[in-house]
Amino acid sequence: DKAQQVIQEVKTSNLRGRGGAGFPFWFKLDAVIKEENSQKYIVCNADEGDPGAYSDMYLMEHQAHKVLFGMYIAGLTVGANTGVLYIRGEYPDSIRIVQEAIEELKAKNLVGDFRFKIIRGQGSYVCGEETALISSIEGERGRPRSNPPYPAVKGLFGRPTIINNVETLVNVPVIIDKGAEWF
Repeated sequence: DKAQQVIQEVKTSNLRGRGGAGFPFWFKLDAVIKEENSQKYIVCNADEGDPGAYSDMYLMEHQAHKVLFGMYIAGLTVGANTGVLYIRGEYPDSIRIVQEAIEELKAKNLVGDFRFKIIRGQGSYVCGEETALISSIEGERGRPRSNPPYPAVKGLFGRPTIINNVETLVNVPVIIDKGAEWF
């Protein structure tokens, strides 16, 4: 089946989270696909809070479609129909460019019923941590949650959730297009 082929390709590529922890991306895909739930989410952590770090901003402003397609591919793979981008509030150009890219994908009917939503970050450094970011999206104070349960089981609004940063997700379409060995 296609979903298992995607997971295997990502596993072979050895793509790891680029947000700092280096957690294998395929493992999150595999964990969420196994969860029985009618609603699953893909969350893009674009709340780049480290001083002097601008790679997320660059990717969103110059490769927005790749970021969105990375979320879309992950979503199709695990059965999610909603992608949420949590973008640092100090990046208004990134927010505008990503929103324009979303509108373009919808206008060209390239993502079917998959929905994207942008949440503007409020400048809290702690929201770079995935469970604090989830709390913030839910309208709560951005505080880390204790694990387990992990977001793959009980994430955004208590549903199975994959959360990765921009730099991780932007690599997914390239891996699918060019293959794990190339990557």
